[in-house]
Amino acid sequence: MLGNKSAGILAVMGLFIAALNLRPAINSIAPILESIRLDLGMNASAASLLTAIPVLCMGVFSPLAAKLGTRWGIEKTIMWSLVLIGAGLVLRWFTDSPFFLILTAVLAGIGIASIGPLLSGFIKRYFPSNVPSMIAVYTMALTIGAALASVLSVPLQTKTDSWQIGLAAWGALAILALPVWLRIVGKYGVHHTRSTSSSQMTRLPWKNKNAWLLTLHFGLMAMGFYSITAWLPPIMQSMGYSKLYAGTLLTIFAVVQIPAGLVLKTLLKRFPSRLIWLLAASTLEFIGLILVLLNLLPWLAAALIGFGAGMLFALSLLLPIDATSNAEDAASWAAMTQSGGYIIGSAGPILIGWVNDATQSFSLAVIGLIVITVIMSVLQVIIVPKKAWKNKELAAVKIQ
Repeated sequence: MLGNKSAGILAVMGLFIAALNLRPAINSIAPILESIRLDLGMNASAASLLTAIPVLCMGVFSPLAAKLGTRWGIEKTIMWSLVLIGAGLVLRWFTDSPFFLILTAVLAGIGIASIGPLLSGFIKRYFPSNVPSMIAVYTMALTIGAALASVLSVPLQTKTDSWQIGLAAWGALAILALPVWLRIVGKYGVHHTRSTSSSQMTRLPWKNKNAWLLTLHFGLMAMGFYSITAWLPPIMQSMGYSKLYAGTLLTIFAVVQIPAGLVLKTLLKRFPSRLIWLLAASTLEFIGLILVLLNLLPWLAAALIGFGAGMLFALSLLLPIDATSNAEDAASWAAMTQSGGYIIGSAGPILIGWVNDATQSFSLAVIGLIVITVIMSVLQVIIVPKKAWKNKELAAVKIQ
C-alpha cells in the first residue's frame, strides 16, 4: 500500500504506461500486413504467426510469470519484461527475413505474457482499497495502446516509406516506460516477499469438467478476437477497400471495446443474468461477421464485433468467479481458463492464414468465425450456472 500522494502518482503512471505496451506488438501488424507479405514473400500461414505467436506466449508463459514475480519481485519482473517488449519491437527496424520478424514476435510475446498477470498483482499490492478504479486504468491503457497501433502504423509506414519503422516505432512506448519502472523498482522493488509456498498455492482444476468448458469458451472467444485483430484489414483490402480505410476499421474494432465494459457493469446491475449478456454479445459478433461476409456497412460490422468482443472478454473473466466459492479457487480457475484459452486462441490467426492460402479467399475463413460464434453460444448455455442467471449478489461483482 502506498503512503503518500507522490508515490501513488508514480504507481499509477507505472501501471498505465506498462499496460500501454501490451498490444502494439500485435495490433501494429495487421494494418500493414500486406506490405510485409509482399516485401518478405510471406504466405498467409507464415504471416499469421506474427499475431499467433504473442498470443501463444500469453498462454504458455503466463503461469511462469507468477513464479518469476515471487522470485524476483513483481516490480523487477515487469521492468525486465518491458525491456523484452522494447527489444523485440526495436529489432523490427532491422528485419530483412520472415524468420527474423517472427523472432521479434517471440521476444515481445514473452514480455507481454509476463506483464499481463503481474499487473493484477501490482494493483492488489499498491491499491488494495481502490481495485476497480485501477482495473479501469489498466484496461483503458491496454485499449488505447491497441487503438493507437491500429490507426498510426499505416501513417508511420507511409511517412517513412518503411514498414520496418512503422513496426519498430512502437518500441518507443517501452523505452519511455523504463525510467518510470526503474524508479518504482528502486523505491519498492526491494520490499517484495517470498513467503508464498507451494503448499499455499491452489492447484489448477485440471480434472474438473466445468473448468475445461470455461477454458474452451475462453479459447473460442480469444480465437475469434485475435483472428479479427490479425486479419480484419487484409480481409477488407481483399474486398477492394484502401489500406487506410481497412486500418480505420481495426481502430473502430479496438476503440468500441472501451465503453463495452462500462456498459456491461450497468446492464448487470439491472439484469443480473450472465447468460442474457453472453448471448447478446455473441449475437453482436454474429451479426457483425455476417455483415463482413456480405460486404455490407464495414464500419458497423467492426463496431458490432468490437463491442461484442469487449463484453465477452469481461464476462469471461467473471465466469470463474461465479463458478467458485473462494478467492483461491477463483484464481486457479482463472489461471487455467486464460492459460489454456490463449493457447487455443493462438490457433485462430494461423487457421485464417491457412484457409486463405488454400482457397485464395477469406470467405470460408469468415464463415469459420461465424461457426465458432455459434458454438460459443451453445457453450454459454451449458456453462453458465443456474444461480448466476438470477442471483443479484453476483451482479455486484466488479467486471474487470
